[in-house]
Amino acid sequence: MALYEAKAGGHDVALLVTFAPENPSFRAHPIPLMEAQAAAIGLRHIFLTIRPPDYNGSYEAALRRLQNDHGIECLVTGDIDFIGTSTSNYMTDRCAAVGMAILTPLWQRPREALMHLVLERDFHVVFSCVKEASFRDAAAWLGRRITREALRDLCALHASDGVDVCGENGEYHTMVLHAPYFSSRVSLPSTCSIESKDGLSCLRLEAAPTLQKLVEGSTCNLGS
Repeated sequence: MALYEAKAGGHDVALLVTFAPENPSFRAHPIPLMEAQAAAIGLRHIFLTIRPPDYNGSYEAALRRLQNDHGIECLVTGDIDFIGTSTSNYMTDRCAAVGMAILTPLWQRPREALMHLVLERDFHVVFSCVKEASFRDAAAWLGRRITREALRDLCALHASDGVDVCGENGEYHTMVLHAPYFSSRVSLPSTCSIESKDGLSCLRLEAAPTLQKLVEGSTCNLGS
């Protein structure tokens, strides 16, 4: 959604970047999925390594690489709110340290309103990882598309257990399979499994996602 808003606002988005540890392995957002998404969007995707113990310095060095190697002047993030008891946004602070602008188009917008935009703009988004403590039947949520019914269920969990409707506190993660700026639909493999570890249930892809080209002028029937 942040990418949608940035493009709609006239910003020239040149690059997709993932800040990651060395030899990354992402459970909620597998690397083959990110590669397929970048191909569907038509943007180059790079990884910038973040090394401990000086995380602040490592992030700032990565941002300087974006400035010096790629000519990036502004970073776009999908942050919605402060995390925990923090009173500042981490990436805003890191960008300020290196003199880079930052755009946070979703910042402190009402959660339910943002989710309605996901539906209205025909994003196809599925749950890829959920906290078992936040979702009683965790497995039933994995692979489920965000629909009006799913949003009603999220709002009910917010009312009963304080679950953030957008998952901003890490209650859940998602995979975007199609968006208005995709030229192809990302199709998940027919065989997936569920991995439960460290209090998280995650959708495990048994093969790489594929792309289904959209015919110009057609609509994409993504089902439910």
